[in-house]
Amino acid sequence: MPIIELNNLQKTFRTKLKPPGLSGSIKALFKPEFQTIEAVKGISFSLEAGELLALIGPNGAGKSTTIKMLTGILHPTGGTAAVLGLTPWKDRRALAYRIGSVFGQKPQLWYHLPPADTFQLFARIYELHEREYRKTMAFLVEAFDIADLLHTPVRKLSLGQRMKCEIAASLLHEPQVIFLDEPTIGLDVVAKQQIRDTIKLMHERNKTTIFLTSHDAGDIESLCKRAIIINHGQVIFDNRVSALKRRYLTRKVVNVRFAERLESGFSLDGTDVLKSSEYGVKLEFDTTRFPVESVLQRLMTSYPVVDITVNDPPMEEIIAHIYAAPPDEVIQ
Repeated sequence: MPIIELNNLQKTFRTKLKPPGLSGSIKALFKPEFQTIEAVKGISFSLEAGELLALIGPNGAGKSTTIKMLTGILHPTGGTAAVLGLTPWKDRRALAYRIGSVFGQKPQLWYHLPPADTFQLFARIYELHEREYRKTMAFLVEAFDIADLLHTPVRKLSLGQRMKCEIAASLLHEPQVIFLDEPTIGLDVVAKQQIRDTIKLMHERNKTTIFLTSHDAGDIESLCKRAIIINHGQVIFDNRVSALKRRYLTRKVVNVRFAERLESGFSLDGTDVLKSSEYGVKLEFDTTRFPVESVLQRLMTSYPVVDITVNDPPMEEIIAHIYAAPPDEVIQ
């Protein structure tokens, strides 16, 4: 049985239009006009226990709105959803004991208090036994390396330090599902990797189901095996991350190192030279025209190759290409 299930879930917002100028303000007061915005247009998918899912989409695609409906913050306009067998917006209190959530730009830690105080408050809210609380806290403090941060007011912590404490707070009651909305936004490379490593550790320890939204390709590749892409409120892709990469990997980058200096320079039909030196070259080519095997064979027979690596384009390029596609295009 799926741990999360959405069926034709929809959300529309009705916003008031305000014409410019004083006359427009007066008109809007007595004869208001409204605009309907379809944030989520009937999306359907399910998630099994222990899965790691990335929900991807450009700004305004409906990612955060979907998470807010699944956590009970928003009521849908239509359709149904179930999380752990509960209807989020009807059973929000019961569901809160079994899920965790982190919204990258909306902190849950008290700004003027040290994280330890918020952790103790959460332990009482979630009705954790003292022994259970201490055991989980010991694990989280070690995993996130936050021992030196516990008694420092949140306002004095860096963004990366605050985010580690935010995620630790959301895991304090050992939820079965955790929703992460842009958990690494604004962080440096080191802080991002620490958070990714700890999330993976929690998943391995408790088989926690991870529901992630992010624009960061590193988060997606590092944490998730499955990706769902939504654009303009509709699902346009639902498959493994590896399948997404294969769908768009029509170009390859090859780094070659030679055993001896090339006196006459380098040239190979069907490839573009991105960078070259006396003992190496970096190439790019289109695999739809020239299979990888044929390019490598020609390299090996034509030049004194001692090392060769074939790389895919970065995930950022793939996601950017998808975002640029027409809104009604479904990726097979």
